[in-house]
Amino acid sequence: MARLPRLTLPGHLHHIIQRGNNRQAIFVDREDYEMMLTLLADNAQKYEVDVHAYVLMANHFHLLATPATGQGLPQMMQAVGRRYVQYFNRRHGRTGTLWEGRYRSAVLQPERYLLPCMVYFDLNPVRAGDVGRAADYLWSSHGHWLGLRSERLLSPHALYWALGNTPFAREAAYAALVEAGLSSQDRAALTSSALSGWALGDAHFVQALQADTPRRVTPRPAGRPPLTQK
Repeated sequence: MARLPRLTLPGHLHHIIQRGNNRQAIFVDREDYEMMLTLLADNAQKYEVDVHAYVLMANHFHLLATPATGQGLPQMMQAVGRRYVQYFNRRHGRTGTLWEGRYRSAVLQPERYLLPCMVYFDLNPVRAGDVGRAADYLWSSHGHWLGLRSERLLSPHALYWALGNTPFAREAAYAALVEAGLSSQDRAALTSSALSGWALGDAHFVQALQADTPRRVTPRPAGRPPLTQK
């Protein structure tokens, strides 16, 4: 069966995952992480993609982003991916592919999944045992949204602004969300949707999304289609 094209819709929230080939490391040291962040910031601006959150792990990374155009996100990811592989191979004396195929992505209902997805990113290094607290990890957007540092890559989503009327109120409210953690159901749903490419949201959201694109946004029901009577 032919592979469906990625679902990329302007003005919608996307969760993106890019993995290293065979789970190999794609970041070796600080310079590698910083190069990726620079490439993301430059190309997000160039291709009109608002990046709301990220986490860079040793062998993969996640982004949460809203493209302004239908081609902005794939153009950004292609440019970043190609340039980073050239840099990484040259710096580390290697050749060949670095990525596990094309990046994966899914469209999310922001009212339901924007903040949980941000929390999911922030807690990823904690779940992996890399740090004891989300605030101790340098390579995620957590520090930016808690006011610990400022990153030009990141653009606030309206739902983050709605957390409070002042920067302090928003930072405190977001810190409380991270402290509360994420349900196993939400974590599984966010991972599964990004890897499968199916949209994630309630029935009304999915129905409205399907009206905007000829590409299926959810899988067909399992089993054979019902027989039609003649």
